[in-house]
Amino acid sequence: MHVRDLPLPGRILEHYESQGIETLYPPQVAAVEAGVTEGERLVAAIPTASGKTFIAELAMLTAEGPALYIVPLRALAREKYETFAELPGVSVGISTGDFDSTDEDLADNDIVVATAEKVDSAIRTGAPWIESLACVVVDEVHLLGSDGRGPTLEVTLATLQRRAPGLQIVALSATVDNPEDIADWLDADLVETTWRPVSLRTGVYADGSVTFDDDSALGIDVEPTGPDDDDATEATAALIADAVADGGQCLAFVRSRREAESLATRLADESLADDSLAGASPNDCAELADEVSEIGATETGSRLADVVESGVAFHHAGVRSGHRALVESAFREKRLKVICATPTLAAGVNVPARRVVIRDLKRYTGEKMAWLPVLEVHQMCGRAGRPHLDPYGEAILVNDGDESDTEELWDRYVTAEAEAVESKLAARDALRTHVLSVVASGFADSRDGVVDLLDATFFAHQSPDVNRARLVDSVVEELAEMEMLDDGAGNGRKDRLTATELGGAVSRQYVTPVTGARLVEGVQTAAGMADDNVTELTALEIICDTPDMHGTYLGNRERAAMYRFASTHAAEFTTDLGAAENFEEWLCAVKLARIFADWIAGESVEAIVENYRIGPGDLEARLERVEWLLGAADAIADVVNADLPVFREVRDRL
Repeated sequence: MHVRDLPLPGRILEHYESQGIETLYPPQVAAVEAGVTEGERLVAAIPTASGKTFIAELAMLTAEGPALYIVPLRALAREKYETFAELPGVSVGISTGDFDSTDEDLADNDIVVATAEKVDSAIRTGAPWIESLACVVVDEVHLLGSDGRGPTLEVTLATLQRRAPGLQIVALSATVDNPEDIADWLDADLVETTWRPVSLRTGVYADGSVTFDDDSALGIDVEPTGPDDDDATEATAALIADAVADGGQCLAFVRSRREAESLATRLADESLADDSLAGASPNDCAELADEVSEIGATETGSRLADVVESGVAFHHAGVRSGHRALVESAFREKRLKVICATPTLAAGVNVPARRVVIRDLKRYTGEKMAWLPVLEVHQMCGRAGRPHLDPYGEAILVNDGDESDTEELWDRYVTAEAEAVESKLAARDALRTHVLSVVASGFADSRDGVVDLLDATFFAHQSPDVNRARLVDSVVEELAEMEMLDDGAGNGRKDRLTATELGGAVSRQYVTPVTGARLVEGVQTAAGMADDNVTELTALEIICDTPDMHGTYLGNRERAAMYRFASTHAAEFTTDLGAAENFEEWLCAVKLARIFADWIAGESVEAIVENYRIGPGDLEARLERVEWLLGAADAIADVVNADLPVFREVRDRL
């Protein structure tokens, strides 16, 4: 099928042809035949780089009204926004932050790119652009099965379907075990294929050679060094060097931030910055290192600039977002040869490479070392093969053990199917959050109304025998005890549900009910303290000691120092040192409060990173959360009639 055969405006057709897109890939043809340009619903479960974005564009460009593109990550939102903004005559908006904003200006766009959390928040706050949508595209829909984002995505889709029954939904997924379940739930046609524009061969390295699933083999000269972990690193370095020497780019995945940086430093020391990769000359790398330095000169940034000079980079959540974006774009532009990363890089961002090397296939869960999920490994492998650049892609799993380990890697990952997607909405925190939101937003005003919404979820589709009415009753009881829902028991109207003023504020501020209850407790305690004792540390301790504030860790050497700090400032805290329910967690909250107090006082990023052993990317992300939670605490203080301007004052100074 030719692009010219599609029902698109001439300027759009010319745009695609100018990019060399003249014919459709087989999965794209299947999507057109399934009616994606005619408003039909579709689930596309196809490999990475097989044309999912083009399928999404076909749906959005032919929809009879505005379109919404839902992504799981901000980095992916930025990438897709830039892609869609290149479409001639198409206005594109992006919404990824400020959970309590309605973003009314988004209604003027043809396409809105947003995270699932932002869409959920927009529904709660009555954003007008939600009501006019004609098409919704969901990227990475298999994340319905994730503990964190899954329930929000699921309820958001269920709500959108209830509000607009004729809405076109196009869901894009990696290859999973049960895409037909998702398609059945969404009442959509399924396009499922393993076709890729660049063939992928996957293999396992052991004892100096790689055996691939196409029966080919690759010999690698590796010098054994002793301990198993060192052998794995030596093998990984050799596999990377081999790919680069052949003119390719390489992604290497390891389990931790420290190891990503260590491997990148090791490769940089081997002077990979020659002209073996087109577009990545030493001069290019030196200019790129200068760009890294211009973004920020933290210790992490300086280490990144050092390795970038040799055509190598590292990528993990502790790196500033600006640095991560620069590394990703430089790799796509072939200015970098190698990225050493933690698995987070594989989650949707477009960074294809000739070869992917996965050194670590287990991660520490807090209790033990556990195998990575098959889907996660397959997504890493799927980054191999650059369309229009490589004749094939290679994904190599590194085995540093004995022959039985090789067999296990082969059975576990190479020949295995990815896991089935299973709803996580039954988790108690998720249920409380979303039951409150559907009542507070006015979408349901009774238990039956809440059950009706749950009936439209993926959870109900997968668990039809669960008594959802009983489940709703128990959750409503908990929210009533938190004083966030009025269940009608007091006036004999148990058939009616309304959100209390507190419940409405908690939902609008987009905090979980447990965080809302914790904020109420902290605010009320602070209101009873002597005015002189209520300081910025008070406000920061309250918000940092909530589930919605991503925690930190305490090193052995800083634990004693943090305890002394907490003792010195005990009068300013709402929690007594001897009464903390979980003292270690509370002390971590104190550490975060101290970090943000230093920031407010004007301490530099560099000093904070050095003093508190926190990554600049971690600081950046947590500062956004602090601002959001200070706003939530201020709103809740108003609801409970606590005269505490400190939250607003600290937020203004932040």
